[in-house]
Amino acid sequence: MPVVSIIIPIYNVEKYLRRCLESVQNQTFEDWEAICVNDGSPDNSGEILAEFAKKDKRFKIVNKENGGLSDARNAGMEHVRGDYVLYLDSDDFIHPQTLEIAYSLAVRDGSDIVSFTYDRIYRPQLMIRHFLHMDTDNVIPRRINKKYNVANVQTLITDDVYEYATERTHNKFNPKRKWLIKHCQVWKNLYKRELIEGIPFIKGVLFEDFPWWSRVMLRNPRVTIVPLPLYFYVPNFGGIVLGAKQLRIMKSLCAGIEDAFLAYKKTATQYQMQQWNKNFKWYFIKWAFRKVRYIDSDEDMAAARECFVRLNKIGALEMPPYKWAEQLRENILEFIGK
Repeated sequence: MPVVSIIIPIYNVEKYLRRCLESVQNQTFEDWEAICVNDGSPDNSGEILAEFAKKDKRFKIVNKENGGLSDARNAGMEHVRGDYVLYLDSDDFIHPQTLEIAYSLAVRDGSDIVSFTYDRIYRPQLMIRHFLHMDTDNVIPRRINKKYNVANVQTLITDDVYEYATERTHNKFNPKRKWLIKHCQVWKNLYKRELIEGIPFIKGVLFEDFPWWSRVMLRNPRVTIVPLPLYFYVPNFGGIVLGAKQLRIMKSLCAGIEDAFLAYKKTATQYQMQQWNKNFKWYFIKWAFRKVRYIDSDEDMAAARECFVRLNKIGALEMPPYKWAEQLRENILEFIGK
């Protein structure tokens, strides 16, 4: 039985897929399985998957009808056999020591999550090159070949994920800034399978990471934070989020806020609700409401208004923790006619 299961959702990524799978194949830690979920991809991704699976039995192919990223991740979880799970998007790739470092720290510390980060030089580099109409497909990150000594990497171990997980922006003088688990991307962590079982991704929405991560935090995981750039995030310039309509983005954000808020309302301690409210909820409410300014039809505006009516009805607009959040709440209530 493999120790680590890697879930890779795949849809129309033939341009990037080979690089992604090779980054898995080149891991210094070899006890893994890659569950490659072909989400009804109409391009040549299926042929590339078959090629890798034929040569390396650790690549497992799951074929399904197209259902979106959340549905593909959920389908992948049904086939997991490892004690630990890593999510990898098929247009991205990982450092050769990602599994070696994350797994060894998980075992050493008895952690439910090992949280690393992505290369914050590589992504802006690609964005600039795209803007200048330069090649972005063949750029090799400088830090892809950096060698790490696991025994010497700095880590922080915590039993209070809420102290470090946040959407807030912290200035460079904040002593905790180095250890913050910024944002909700699920691919920045190695998870103990027991921790995330029974928490599905919401099908059909964008930014599904936020409600999922919110529910994972509710289970009080022990976390090892290792601020190493072990993941290489590639902006998909023609991707679903960049090309999505503003109303759909807003609806997805509101759906995520509603799902997470109801979960917290039902089971969270006062401390968990307070921290999540302060560090996550209101930042996503602000992001969602900002989309209203881009809506130009009466029909879409009515749909947007209904989203915030629902949030207000369930109590999600209560407890604004900052002055800007208080003003935002007033603006939303005015928008929905309250």
